[in-house]
Parts: sequence; C-alpha cells; structure tokens
Amino acid sequence: MSKKLYIPGPVEVSADVLEAMATPMIGHRMKEYAVLHKEVTDGLQKLLNAPGPVFLSTSSAFGVMEGAVRNLVQKRCASFANGAFSKKWHDVTLRCGLEADLFSTEWGQPVTGEMVDAALSTGKYDAMTVVHNETSTGVMSPLDEIAAVMKKYPEVSFIVDTVSSMSAVPLDVTALGIDVCLAGVQKAFALPPGLAVFTATQKALDKARTTPNRGYYFDFEEFEKNAAKNNTPSTPCISQIYALRHQLQKMFAEGLENRYARHQEMAEKTRAWALKQGFGLYAAEGARSQTLTTVLNDGGTDVARLKELAGERGYAMDGGYGKIKGETFRIPHMGDLTMTDMEEYFALLEELLPQVRN
Repeated sequence: MSKKLYIPGPVEVSADVLEAMATPMIGHRMKEYAVLHKEVTDGLQKLLNAPGPVFLSTSSAFGVMEGAVRNLVQKRCASFANGAFSKKWHDVTLRCGLEADLFSTEWGQPVTGEMVDAALSTGKYDAMTVVHNETSTGVMSPLDEIAAVMKKYPEVSFIVDTVSSMSAVPLDVTALGIDVCLAGVQKAFALPPGLAVFTATQKALDKARTTPNRGYYFDFEEFEKNAAKNNTPSTPCISQIYALRHQLQKMFAEGLENRYARHQEMAEKTRAWALKQGFGLYAAEGARSQTLTTVLNDGGTDVARLKELAGERGYAMDGGYGKIKGETFRIPHMGDLTMTDMEEYFALLEELLPQVRN
C-alpha cells in the first residue's frame, strides 16, 4: 500500500506531476530538449530574479553543495552550522581536501549576521557556506541579515543551500547578492528526487575558472558553456525536467505571492495545532521555518509508536532527525500541500495521540 507522505522530503507528489514525467522521451542533444531547457531555466530565473543562467544538475542537492566548494574554495571556507545538514556540508568540504572551519550555534537557533561577521572579519576566508532553512531542525536563518553582512566581504563567495525553502518563500538572489544558490526539487518544488537547480553569479563563474582540481561532473565552467546552448554538461534527467516545467507553470498560475501566503498560512496553523495539543516548538521564536515545523515532544508521547500507527493508516510520518529523533517530530507544509491536506493530517494525529501518550 502506498502511503501519503507527510515527511519533509521527498514530499507528496501530485498525480499531474507524475503525468508530466510520462511525457514521451527526447534526446538531450535534440533541438526539442533545448526548447524545454530554456523554458525551465527562464522560469527559474523569473522565480529567483537570477541575474545570469540557472543550471540544472542531475544529482541530489549535495552534489551541487560539493561542487560549489570545489569550484569556489581556493583559500579557506567558513562553514556555518545549526543542524545536521549544515554540519554535513562542512564535512563534505573537508573530504574534498579543502581547508575549512566550522562555526556552530545550538540546534534550534539560527545562524545570525553577527556570527558571520565575527568569522569573516578575521580575513581568513574566501568562501562561506550557510543553510537558509535547516531541514533537520525546522530553523530558518535570517538570510536578509546575513546578506547585509556579506556585502562587507565581496571577496568571500556567498554560497547558500535553500533546499527546503526555494519556491516556498521569496528569494531574490540578485538583491541578496548570493554567489551560488542551490536546491533540490524533492521538497518545496514537490517533485521526485534526483534533480538539483542552482544559480551562479558571473563573479563566481570567473573565480571557478581559476580554481584547480574542481573535477568534471560539477565543474561550473562546463555548466556555463553548455547553458549557452540551453543544455547540460552530461545527460540530464529529462522526465524530471518535464515535471519541473509543469510545476513552474503551476506556480506562476497560482501567483507567487499567493504561493508564499499559502505556505505561511500552513506554517502558522501547524504551529498553532502543535501548541494546542500540548507540544512545544523546537525552533527559536522568530526563526521558525515556513516549510516544516519541528514539534518538541512533551515527553509523554511515544513518537515511534505514533509513526507506526500512522503508517498502518496509510500515512508516512516523520519521527525526528539525527540526535533529536523522538525528542521531536517534523510536520512538513510545503510544495503542493494545502490547508485541506494539513487538516486531514491533524485529524489523524488527534485520533491516534490518545493511544501513544502516557
């Protein structure tokens, strides 16, 4: 039995998206693909107000996360972390043989402009990485504030993971001055996993050309050369790109402001529901995600059993991530989900909670 997904990724995929993926296949060097590629990247440029090309990578977002540091860290990277995925990015950087330092805040707390300023003021770094919306904790760091600080350090490449925020909240990469902004499509874009998208400024592309040992698959110069022909360096996941075209069309038909408002409403209602049930909110006030809520267990709820019971009813539930598994659980509210979907899930959990509470 298939389960309806209430996990933070891959999220539930709509039937119309799956249908779009069944579009008959074309060759990626055919002119038909170039037309498709341009439609998608033009849509992404509009979504993100990107000053230059938006690239499509047949990989998870972590592929581009590795690619970004391999292309742009020439001296030393400042890795800012407040959860599992931002910390893992630091580990990826070290495994690439690059020099990097980790600057951490407590889980549940945001990365702040003050943290970034303190680190970069040392002059040691030519690149930094930060996760906008830390999926492990449900914390959204203040990107505007961080971007304002980054304007003081134009020599430092500003690399941002927006994996679980892109398309759910406004992201103007030009105004923010982000050098590389990346995401996977299995979260707020509500597509099956396997495709990543990213922007790169001309400054970042020029720097990448001077970086040795940056590899091939994620070589920004290869992406740039192929983008000029509306193509990719290697064979792309064409079915995913058909689906992304479909989703972009849906987003613009809904209206971006309406889309952002829908995500905000779902976030606010989810937080209110959690508090009403006697739970807490793990993320610090003022830094709570618009795409998922990390609910703090009241100590008397058997989250593992709740997840098991939800599964028996046909719903995939998240039971928390990493060191806060069980201590928390996460409720997604992103992509194609609506308040009707959220109310359906709330009703299920309310029915099950009496069975798993001491």
